[in-house]
Amino acid sequence: MKRTILLSALLLSQFGTSQLLTTNGQKIINDKGENIQLRGLGLGGWMLQEGYMLKTADFAGPQYKIKEKIAELVGEDGMNEFYKAYLKNGITKQDIDFLAKAGFNSIRLPMHYNLYTLPIEKEPVKGQNTWLEEGFTMTDDLLKWCADNKLYLILDLHAAPGGQGNDANISDNDKSKPSLWDSEDNQKKTIALWKKLAERYKDEPWIGGYDLINEPNINFTGKNPNGTDEMSNAPLWKLQKEITEAIRTVDKKHIIIIEGNGWGNNYNGLTPLWDNNLVFSFHKYWNYNNDETLKFALNLREKHNIPIWLGETGENSNVWFTELISLLDKHNIGYAFWPMKKIDNIAGITNVKITPEYQKLLNYWKNGGEKPSRDFAYKTLMKIADNYKFSNVEVKNDVIDAMFRQTTEESTKPFKKHQAPGRIFATEYDLGRIGSAYSDKDFMNLWVSDENKRSDWNSGHQMRNDGVDIYVCNDKITNQYYIGKTETGEWLQYTINGKTDKSYIFNIRYSAPNDSSIRIKDASGKQLAAVALPSTGGNENWKTISVKGVHLKKGENKIRVVFENNGTNLNYFEVQ
Repeated sequence: MKRTILLSALLLSQFGTSQLLTTNGQKIINDKGENIQLRGLGLGGWMLQEGYMLKTADFAGPQYKIKEKIAELVGEDGMNEFYKAYLKNGITKQDIDFLAKAGFNSIRLPMHYNLYTLPIEKEPVKGQNTWLEEGFTMTDDLLKWCADNKLYLILDLHAAPGGQGNDANISDNDKSKPSLWDSEDNQKKTIALWKKLAERYKDEPWIGGYDLINEPNINFTGKNPNGTDEMSNAPLWKLQKEITEAIRTVDKKHIIIIEGNGWGNNYNGLTPLWDNNLVFSFHKYWNYNNDETLKFALNLREKHNIPIWLGETGENSNVWFTELISLLDKHNIGYAFWPMKKIDNIAGITNVKITPEYQKLLNYWKNGGEKPSRDFAYKTLMKIADNYKFSNVEVKNDVIDAMFRQTTEESTKPFKKHQAPGRIFATEYDLGRIGSAYSDKDFMNLWVSDENKRSDWNSGHQMRNDGVDIYVCNDKITNQYYIGKTETGEWLQYTINGKTDKSYIFNIRYSAPNDSSIRIKDASGKQLAAVALPSTGGNENWKTISVKGVHLKKGENKIRVVFENNGTNLNYFEVQ
């Protein structure tokens, strides 16, 4: 009896001083009754890889196919060694410390069930569950790092036993085996896994919630293979209810998050709600950022009087990110952006650097030819695994600035410290919103039914995630990149600190297939110089032209380079 009282007191103390989340009408609140808007990031690509994250999408989308390709070159043992290093390096305390410092207050963990339990076809005894310590230990460690940083951790079953839909890549669905919906054993394993997780984390205040099944996409009765036209969704609601009931036998405190069909957004046929601590999740990609695109989710929130959460979004430009977050703030909707890390990436907060050797593996896997040696392939893969360490990734400060500062501020910040005299690379224009730090005519990716428009915001896919088009530069002096695909009226702003108040010479390094011109202005619009740029004969033929008499004051100057014609490419300008 004494032990029970002491344990109860301990739990009361734990949760009484914690930030345990729960629902209150249409809000998510902490134990002080304060509204909590989850500002999160999904750790996509860690426990579960999708082909596009490793640049294997053309020939290996689901994770099991990626593993087959790797094993083909380095054997089963080599593949296992690669994944051991990959998982160890993929997310560490350094990553979580960084996310907290950047401004995130939550993490969404996309889990692959096979790190926690065996597939049904490998169970020694049919119908039983063998538990694997690897996934639980990874989750324990992550939760500790989150708690140390006061970040909420939301558990997301991203790959359910058997796979939860026809989009094979997102759930590692091997269609030669029974799916989640075709197999009672897979459903029982899913329920048992959630109960096991809830038993383990029921008393953890920094667990933000349980996201039961990521992006179900299946045609139970409809014609669309991904369930977008499904009207009933009865098996989906039945399974999520059964999972909830299993969780509630051991954990009555934590939020449970449910998702609709059709990649999370089809809530047709929703049965009467079965729990008083539920949140609806929806996902949002490649559409407009306006009230209309949120209407179905807002209606769900209003009708059922429970919170909504944008559990996954991203893969777009900085402009789109800033617009979306401002819209979500207006409606008090939390979110989790996607993903944390992927190879050769501008649209995330970090970039895992590709290597020439890895590109050779990709070329072989895609096109065939001479097979790389095992030694070459193994060293190449282990180098890629090493590149996943936080100390080796490239942090994308422009994306972070767009997600946080730019949502409330129109002011600009220097991309880096520029001095006059000195060399300023064209790609190092200021950080800030479109219309404040730069102007570009293509600045987001939309894929909407009324226009069927899908465009690149950065046609070169290099360095930065704004609308500015950046390409790899092969000039003799370069920071590896140049500004290209410029159009009439577009401009770039640079903050330059002048050593003295004087007129400077600007030596402009450019290329242009045709005659063109630029104007140099200050931020108020006053013209400082007009520069004619004769054709150089091609995009890769670089020349330097000098213009005198560009006046800069001592201290901070904000100047703008305005493109008067289409097709001017800019490498750098030297201020003397």
